[in-house]
Amino acid sequence: MKTLQKKFCIALVSVSLGLAVSAGNVVAQSSAPPSASAHAGHEKPHGDPGKWAEKMKERMAKHQAELHDKLKITAAQEPAWKTFVEAMNPGTMPARPDRKEMEKLTTPERMEKSLEKMKEHLAKMQTRLTALKTFYAVLTPEQQKIFDERHKRMASHMRDRMDKRMGEHGHGMHKDGERPSMMDKK
Repeated sequence: MKTLQKKFCIALVSVSLGLAVSAGNVVAQSSAPPSASAHAGHEKPHGDPGKWAEKMKERMAKHQAELHDKLKITAAQEPAWKTFVEAMNPGTMPARPDRKEMEKLTTPERMEKSLEKMKEHLAKMQTRLTALKTFYAVLTPEQQKIFDERHKRMASHMRDRMDKRMGEHGHGMHKDGERPSMMDKK
């Protein structure tokens, strides 16, 4: 059950990141060809969280500016753009639950806590979706095409990173590149 819950959380996070990616809120693909240095400057969240958060803010601002320029946002579209960018702002990361406190809870209580967190996350995603739809509606068909293409590329990049990360931790892929099914786990 814990594995299923974990997979559900990963799926929710992936969807949320996909929305954030469309705003340019996540790490952009490097224009350089993939290599060992392709992830240079992309620090993992461990280490100094303040430093990591600051770098993420800088990247987000850069990517938002690039998307703004690429879309050629007009003065009439600017209010919807600002609302969209504000909604996509990830804010502060929620504190992890205290492990000792969680261990004191029964299994149903722990699951209820997890469900509460998922509902909070879902509410944030709904807010982002509403802002996305409002912004998308003011774009011209040409701008929508640019926006959609950028989102597809960024979402694909994020999926690849998630697959790689899952593989590094012994989850996710078989040697043949296929994801294991629930039936594989006996």
